[in-house]
Amino acid sequence: MGTEKTDPRIFKPFGKPQITPFGVLLHGLKPVLQDARGRKILVLGIFNTVCTVILLVWCKTTNSIGLTAYTYLALFDILSLATCLLSLWVEQQKPNVVFTFGYERFEVLSVFASTILAQLSSLFIVKESLERFLQQPEIHLERFLPALALAFFCHLVVCYGMNNRAFNHVTAASGSSWLQEHVAEMSQSICHIIPGLSTFLLPRVNPFVLLGWTGGATLFASHLLIEVYNYSLADTIAAIFIAMMVCVTMFPMSVYSGRILLQTTPSYIIGQLDKCLREASTLDGVLEFRNECFWTLAFGDLSGTVHVRVRRDANEQLVLAHLVDRLSNLVSDLTIQVFKDEWAWSTTTLQVLNESALKFPSLAPSITSTISLTTRSPVTTGYPSLYGGNSQVQKIPPPQTLNPPSFSPTSWNQQFGFSSTYLSPASARQPLDVKTKNYSPSQGINPPPL
Repeated sequence: MGTEKTDPRIFKPFGKPQITPFGVLLHGLKPVLQDARGRKILVLGIFNTVCTVILLVWCKTTNSIGLTAYTYLALFDILSLATCLLSLWVEQQKPNVVFTFGYERFEVLSVFASTILAQLSSLFIVKESLERFLQQPEIHLERFLPALALAFFCHLVVCYGMNNRAFNHVTAASGSSWLQEHVAEMSQSICHIIPGLSTFLLPRVNPFVLLGWTGGATLFASHLLIEVYNYSLADTIAAIFIAMMVCVTMFPMSVYSGRILLQTTPSYIIGQLDKCLREASTLDGVLEFRNECFWTLAFGDLSGTVHVRVRRDANEQLVLAHLVDRLSNLVSDLTIQVFKDEWAWSTTTLQVLNESALKFPSLAPSITSTISLTTRSPVTTGYPSLYGGNSQVQKIPPPQTLNPPSFSPTSWNQQFGFSSTYLSPASARQPLDVKTKNYSPSQGINPPPL
């Protein structure tokens, strides 16, 4: 059989892609791995992945749902390491035509996805634990303590072995969970006795480290109950408790990152922005602000746009400099559109008016032709204009002659039943007798009879 030859002229719209998703991933990781921090994170990721696989195998042999819930923290640590690698990649990227504000929002999306997945895994743990209440299996304790020690060690290595910029910002900016609040109260009491521990316990303990300690202590207590009293239900209760702690710890972070993805303005920034705008409105030449829009672009980055209407005699450069000076401390990416309060004459319109050969023929002997000039040329300082200037010369057609309705005394008398009286200039100065309608100086004005 001969080999089939393909015609090069045949167009194949669904051909095999040249770059696979795995190739795109490797292409993006090459510049990240050139950094020493990237290589360190990659080593931690490989170590944590191997430990997670071992822990999942031991969870099957021990038949412990509590140990499985604690092992899911190691899976969250893998997602945290991936977020840290993404932060390094974002630092090396620059804004382009597609992503004009850069790639910082990828970090926000990664944190949001990681926290949501951690909460979903907790819900699955709660569902399986409720099933175990009906039929509690036997827990094997041969590898329970080694697995607990390995999971605790891996979690602490990830928490203290890297500097995760995204999660550090979220833990500092988001609200505290009820677990952190209760531990903070106890930490203040301990620091009064031992002041040297204030650097580790105050103002708030790292929520991930706190989650590791409380989860490990819960599993150790359940191990003692099972070994001493053969109370296997303690493992199920420990699993539910760990799942609840994971949910309440991750929920404030999900809310904080979700609000950033929705492009909302932080509540603590609104008052400062209003104060800055009120102070800027008192500047000489500023009339009003229009279309103020401020939103959170990424962790710690606030973007905003504002239109400023100024007087015709105002200095746009001076107004722009004052506004940037007042708002740049709060808004990192600021766009200001300055335009004057006037209808300026464009260059095209002035050329048309200066041409001496341009004549407009008269439309009628008693009608004068009218030129309507419409232009809008806002003054933009430092930023591209949002309005396009245009000029038009239009010849307005003569208005149609409207004949107003004529009213004569005869028509008024016929319509309303009045009798017309014509007064001469001499008789108009005489007093009026309402009763007799006679105009005599001697009679004066007689009132009508009642």
